[in-house]
Amino acid sequence: MAVVYLALGTNIGDCESNLNQAVQLIEERIGNITSLSAFYASEPWGFESQNTFLNAALKLETFYSPFQLLNKTQQIEIEMGRTKKSRGAYSDRVIDIDIIYYDLEKICVEQLIVPHPLMQLREFVLSPLVEIAPDLLHPILQKTSKQLLYELQSGLNS
Repeated sequence: MAVVYLALGTNIGDCESNLNQAVQLIEERIGNITSLSAFYASEPWGFESQNTFLNAALKLETFYSPFQLLNKTQQIEIEMGRTKKSRGAYSDRVIDIDIIYYDLEKICVEQLIVPHPLMQLREFVLSPLVEIAPDLLHPILQKTSKQLLYELQSGLNS
């Protein structure tokens, strides 16, 4: 069984309801959620929007492979109304589910990079992650979630 960390975000519609629905579908279809952060409000990152985001992180146990997991999370996004994934150009979204860690493995192929390659630059990922896994060690950067958030907030990793 794999231990996985996911980041969730939404900024269209009833954001709290969107996150709750995504969490419920993940629990039903993917695996046992063992930890869920509070919901964090954040400004859009990488694009302009009038809509504030609501973000969360969760830890789950799953029997799915990384690529099966990716397929399952993308299916949930589509069912909830997401029409396209961001490919360099970010936009408003009903739901976004990103794989942050998968058993602390290093995966780098066209369709999936784990750990998430931009997580250390995103406070909206790190703050919820620190709540549920402050001492989790990034397998490439060799820093804990707490250290990564501190460095980001201090401007040390720019």
